[in-house]
Amino acid sequence: MPTSPPGVPRGDQHWSTFLKNHAKAILACDFFVAVTATFRMLYVFVVIEHGTRRLAHVNVTAHPSADWTLQQLREAVGDGDGHGYLIHDRDQIFSRHLDESIKGLGVAVLRSPVASPKANAICERVIGTIRRECLDWMIPVSEVHLRSILTAWVTHYNRG
Repeated sequence: MPTSPPGVPRGDQHWSTFLKNHAKAILACDFFVAVTATFRMLYVFVVIEHGTRRLAHVNVTAHPSADWTLQQLREAVGDGDGHGYLIHDRDQIFSRHLDESIKGLGVAVLRSPVASPKANAICERVIGTIRRECLDWMIPVSEVHLRSILTAWVTHYNRG
C-alpha cells in the first residue's frame, strides 16, 4: 500500500481537532477499581461529558458485565441529550455486542487506539480527581457505602 510522503496531510482531522469540534456531543466512559475496608474490589463506572466536563453518570458494582454496562449507558444517554459519540477504551467489557447495542441508542462508538492513554484523557483525569479528592480521604465499607459517597461527591463536583 502506498503511503503519503512525509509532511503531506492525510486529509482527515487530528484526534485533538475532532475532540474540540465535537466536544458538546461527546461522552467518555471508563472503569476504575476501589477497595473497601474489607479488601473487596469494587468497580466504579464513570461517564463524563466532554463539553461541560460534567459527570453524567457514576455507579458501582462488584461484578461488571456487558449487560450492566449497557444499562448504565442507557441511563447516561437518556432521552437523547444531543450526545452523538461515546469514547471508551479497549477493555474486555466493551465487546462488539455492547458496541452494537450502544449504536442502537443512536450514539457512535469511538474506541481509543491501542496503547494511547491520552485518547481518553478527560475521563482518566476525572478518575484521578475522584481518587485524590474523595477516595483518598474515605475508606468505603461496602458497595452501598461507596455508592452513597460517590453520589454526594458527584453533586459537589458538578456544582463546582
